[in-house]
Amino acid sequence: MPYNTRQRQAVLRCLERRPEEALTACEIAAALRRDQCPVGLATVYRQLERLEETGRVHRVDTGEGALYQFCVHGGARACFLLRCETCGRMVHLDCSHLEELCRHLAADHRFRVDPRRTILTGLCDACGREEASHGAT
Repeated sequence: MPYNTRQRQAVLRCLERRPEEALTACEIAAALRRDQCPVGLATVYRQLERLEETGRVHRVDTGEGALYQFCVHGGARACFLLRCETCGRMVHLDCSHLEELCRHLAADHRFRVDPRRTILTGLCDACGREEASHGAT
């Protein structure tokens, strides 16, 4: 079992308080400073790496850098992420149909999906309704 440092707990709590947000390491460091728990940026990156290894945090690679999000399942099982392309909201998806899709891809297409690194992009319900209401006018 990995050693749990005060800094690691602070980084985890920062993400835990924002379960539907994905933050950069700089945003996490700034939030910790605001919370009177200053942690250096290099330490934040190191703790995020360890939290990702344990499955407590998801790392989302964008074209502009990495975002980190708390894993609501605590690393107990892999899950997909849904990301709204309009508002950026990210939601953990735990659905048995995705397991079926992964089995199909492995068996019929000889491709193994890593659910911990899989992000499905589209529109959340709220943004979809907003888009539909603007399209109707």
